[in-house]
Amino acid sequence: MRLKKNKKKIFVASIMIVLMMCSIAYIFLRNNEVEALSKYGSRGDEVTQIQTKLKRWGYYNGNIDGIYGSQTQEAVRYFQRKNGLTVDGIAGPKTLAAMGITSSSSGSSSSSSNSSNVNLLARLIYGEARGEPYTGQVAVGAVVMNRVKSSSFPNSISGVIYQSGAFDAVSDGQINLTPDATAKKAAQDAINGWDPSYGAIYYFNPSTATNKWIWSRPMTVTIGRHRFCK
Repeated sequence: MRLKKNKKKIFVASIMIVLMMCSIAYIFLRNNEVEALSKYGSRGDEVTQIQTKLKRWGYYNGNIDGIYGSQTQEAVRYFQRKNGLTVDGIAGPKTLAAMGITSSSSGSSSSSSNSSNVNLLARLIYGEARGEPYTGQVAVGAVVMNRVKSSSFPNSISGVIYQSGAFDAVSDGQINLTPDATAKKAAQDAINGWDPSYGAIYYFNPSTATNKWIWSRPMTVTIGRHRFCK
């Protein structure tokens, strides 16, 4: 009799474990659905922001209508491929962060947004100026910040960095390398306002530059191998 009762208890416990596992799986799937923020069929302001940024950077040629259609989906996939992201055509948290878009549904705070900016700027600095003097690395970050402030460039760090043809590190994929502690510190210093470039919005390596136009820009300072100019 006692054996039957024990078997019954084990059976009930097994059922409860299965139900708990099913509940956990359901919650996990629901959370993933929440994280898949903008995708095919979505509409609204967030989609408009995505289209506007992708069009400005040359990834999207369609209308800015706030409707996440096939053209928007392909543009997002193109952006993801070029920037080392998972290519699924869904503008989830990582893709939105790379675009510099903070979604209210993602629960992002100003603190996490700042952290994302520091990391992205550090990746650019590491890709463009690793091996340069620390001041030179901060100056590269300052150029990005100066462009954000200028009406001639996009008004966000991600917008400036991912502007088509703006930086070699984006074109050759070095933007996807993991930055070191020095690059992260340089990025934070640049964001905090240190500008050893003296207001520069361009820089180049005189020993490798082939563009005649860049030589015509007024120089502000030379740091390491980079010449900074306005």
